[in-house]
Amino acid sequence: MVSLSDYLILGAVLFAIGIVGVFLNRKNLVVLLMAIELILLAVNMNFIAFSHFLGSASGQVFVFFILTVAAAESAIGLAILIVLFRNRKTINVDEFDKLRG
Repeated sequence: MVSLSDYLILGAVLFAIGIVGVFLNRKNLVVLLMAIELILLAVNMNFIAFSHFLGSASGQVFVFFILTVAAAESAIGLAILIVLFRNRKTINVDEFDKLRG
C-alpha cells in the first residue's frame, strides 16, 4: 500500500528537480519550459494524492482545469519559441534581451 507521504515525497522531488532546472539552465528556452512543466506536474500530482486520500473528487477536477491551462501555455510558449528562432536563429535566452518590432 502506497501512503500519502510517498506521493508527497515524490512530488517534492519532482518539484525540486524542476526548480533546479529553472535556476541552473537559464540559456535554453526549451529546457526552461520543460522545467516549468515539471513543476506544474508535481503540483498536480500532489492535488491528486490529497484528493484520493481525502475521498474527494474536487482535487482531481481541479487538475483537469490546470492541465487545460498548461496545454494552452505550452502551445503558446512553443509558438513564441518558433517565431523567435525564425527571427533570431537561436533559442539562447541571453540573446533575447531586446525586443524590437
